[in-house]
Amino acid sequence: MVPWIGKWFSYPNEFKKAFAANREQQRKLVSHLKETLDPKMCRGFVDAFWIHQDNLEKSGITTSHFHNENLLITIMNLFVAGTETSARTVTWGLFLMAKYPKIQEKVREELSSVVGNRQVQFKDRTELPFTNAVIHETQRLTAVAALGLPHRTSQDITFRGHFIKKGTAVYPFLFSVLSDESKWEKPYTFYPEHFLDKDGKFIQRDAFMVFSAGRRVCPGANLARTEVFIFFTTLLQHFRITFPPGVSEDELLLSPSDSLILNPSNVKLCAVPL
Repeated sequence: MVPWIGKWFSYPNEFKKAFAANREQQRKLVSHLKETLDPKMCRGFVDAFWIHQDNLEKSGITTSHFHNENLLITIMNLFVAGTETSARTVTWGLFLMAKYPKIQEKVREELSSVVGNRQVQFKDRTELPFTNAVIHETQRLTAVAALGLPHRTSQDITFRGHFIKKGTAVYPFLFSVLSDESKWEKPYTFYPEHFLDKDGKFIQRDAFMVFSAGRRVCPGANLARTEVFIFFTTLLQHFRITFPPGVSEDELLLSPSDSLILNPSNVKLCAVPL
């Protein structure tokens, strides 16, 4: 997509070393799980992969995509793709809570009323409509992965007057739908009511496409939803998020730093224990 970017990396060997170290770390993790594998008790993705691989081999199928190299690369992809985007979504959420303290307090009141002091669980989401709306609105407005992954056109097509040849790499710009003025009442404003009906119940919107759509939707979408929800709500259960003394929320605009994955510009936050 940007072949010229390579010249800006002055230390290619450092990147290679970092990749090799990450790969070795994941290999050790996989080896440990292999040693403790119990086919009768599936602990997660790696176990499920190996159990299916073993069943295929017992059936005489040895040329499937279920082999150790694919397992290792898939795990690395899950860590790299899932960790960065989920972490930045939570970061944006905390920034917005500091900027809009009244919304933060409303989230906390809902958490206190429904969950109390116990650990939040993902199933609580249905009983926390306002909190759920705040998280969805954070994802919509900030769109941490606004530029979706590339797809290749399966046939010649004319789209909005532009001819696109079969086999052309196409990058969907997800923020175009997440900020579509015909789909959202206040597309450039942090407005949790986008996801609430007149009775305050949570509603899903068709234009909410932070994970892309169709057969190529993000495979880690469900995991990301769970992670963001648990981390965000747990932090707000225990801390009041504010800007440092002397910094007014009115001074800080929603101006992300330049990156393929959007992150708030360098702004310090304070987490005050409740």
